[in-house]
Order: sequence, then structure tokens, then C-alpha cells
Amino acid sequence: MRTRVTSWLWRMVLFVWALTVLLPLFWIFYQSLKTNQEFFADIWAFPEHLKWSNYEKAWTRLGIGQSVVNTLYYVGLSLLISLFVSTVNAYAFTRIQWKLRSLLWSIIMISLFLPGINILVSQYTLMRALNLTDSLNGLVLLAGLPVGAFELLLLGSFMRSLPKELDESAFIDGATLFQVFRKIILPLSMPGIVTIGIFKFVGLYNDFLGPFILISDPDKYPISVNMYNANAMMEFKADWVTLLAGLVITIIPTVIVYVLFQRRIIEGATMGGVKG
Repeated sequence: MRTRVTSWLWRMVLFVWALTVLLPLFWIFYQSLKTNQEFFADIWAFPEHLKWSNYEKAWTRLGIGQSVVNTLYYVGLSLLISLFVSTVNAYAFTRIQWKLRSLLWSIIMISLFLPGINILVSQYTLMRALNLTDSLNGLVLLAGLPVGAFELLLLGSFMRSLPKELDESAFIDGATLFQVFRKIILPLSMPGIVTIGIFKFVGLYNDFLGPFILISDPDKYPISVNMYNANAMMEFKADWVTLLAGLVITIIPTVIVYVLFQRRIIEGATMGGVKG
């Protein structure tokens, strides 16, 4: 009986917690279907007529359409490069013996305790020296090439859980390091790679400070910077329903990714802690 009561209470807590997340999203959605007059008259009332045209205005007038294209290019290419670099480095640190491996691993892990904002000045200086400011390609290189300590930690933990006998058997059969990585480690590590990819996607999609500092051309704004710029314009236009419609559009990709890959996140995050 006590177990049932405890389970019921936990369910209620989780239900209330879910409502605190879902109700604000629902509020934003139905506000985006109002006219500005209805919005300022009563922010809690439902719209008399659904104004789907607000989404068309957000797509064109606020530049959401162009920023979506920019974001897909920036996030997609950065994600591919970052996953490749992180996977290769995790393999090198966890499955290959070489000098200074432990020292370099410790130095990389120390970066977990350093705020990322500390490197913004050096990043901007480097991008300016390479003439890559105000460039989506510069953003891609800046986001894709550096190896994140969190990615290495999670993916390295996953690869360590794979039996060493797999590598040894492959080497006995004459496989090279690259063949072992491509044919054995990479397929078996796919749940962890997918998990890293999801976290990386969310991080890149929501990244604001880096693109804000490096990009000054509005035609190259990713979604995060474009929404900031659109919000600043409301001081003069006060077209809040269109801004809310644009906000709904920007939420959709992350919701889709979460719905499609939520099981992979849990699976990849837990399997790395289980020894084979």
C-alpha cells in the first residue's frame, strides 16, 4: 500500500512538472494566432479567429526562412565534423596505448571546469586573423573542429565498456587500426554517437553568443541571433504576435529531434556505464 501511495505521489509531481513546461508553450502557441489588438486587449483570452497568416509574416518579414537555411547549414555541417573528430579522438584516447595519453586526457578534462565564455576573445581574434568573421564557414570550423570535454567523457566511457578482445581478435586477423575503428568500434558505439549528436545539435541550435559576436550580416544570421534581432525590433514595431509565431517555428526542430530520439538519449547515456 505504501509503495502505491509513493508511486502515485511521484506521478503527480512529474505531472505538475510537465505542466510547468507544456502550459507556457501552449500559451505562446495560441497567442501567436491572435491579432495584435486581441493580444494587447487580453493576453489570456483565446483568439476569435485563428490568424495563421502570422506564421507567413514571421517566415518572410522577420527573416525566419533565411535564418532556418543558415542554421541548417551551420548546425548540420558542424555536427558532422564534430562527431567525426570526437569519435576519432575518443577511440585514440580509450583504445590505443601511446605516450602522454593520460596527461593529455587530464588536461582536456580540466576544461570541464572552465566557463566557455573565457575563450570568446581568443576565438574572435583567431577568426579575424583568418578573415573568417561574418562567415558561416567560420562558424562551422569554430564549432566543429574543437574537441569538447563532455563529448570525449561520454563517448570515451562508452568505448571503454566494449571488450578489449574485439580489438585483439581483429588485429590477429590482420586488421589495421582504421579497419578496427570503422568496422568494429564505430558500429558498436553508434548509440553513444547518436546521444552525443543530439546534445551537440541542441547546443549548436541554441548557441547565441558565438554567432552574435562573429556574424554581423543579417542575411547570415542563424535562428538564435535572428530571434534576438527580431525581439529588439519590437521596441519600434510592437508586432508581438508575429514574433511569437516565429518563436513557435524555432521550437519545432528541437521538439522533433527530442520526440524521435528520446529513447536513444537514455540508452546512450546509460549503456556507457555498463561494462561489457
